[in-house]
Amino acid sequence: MKHVQVVDGADNCVYDVYAIDDEGFRCLFPDGQDVAFIDEVLARGDPDRLDAVFERLWKQRVAKHEIIGLHGLLFYGLEHKKAYYPDRTDAGAINPNGSRLR
Repeated sequence: MKHVQVVDGADNCVYDVYAIDDEGFRCLFPDGQDVAFIDEVLARGDPDRLDAVFERLWKQRVAKHEIIGLHGLLFYGLEHKKAYYPDRTDAGAINPNGSRLR
């Protein structure tokens, strides 16, 4: 199982972590990506397959103190964050001037 943290732009968001199987993870984060934006996920996926993935995901919230490893970030809203993750990987994150964050 992989752990995905959901980051929402709402003021009252608590950034929950959910568990998902490997097939579901690959659906949300293709090609080695570990950062995703919901509009891009929805645009590239089969709606029926995505419904099944999200149904499994939302049923498996994991308390943060129980997780060992975080495998993906799924952004809802926060479109401005896309510029920081041009290759949709955490390791590839950049500053506005193009310099690496790490």
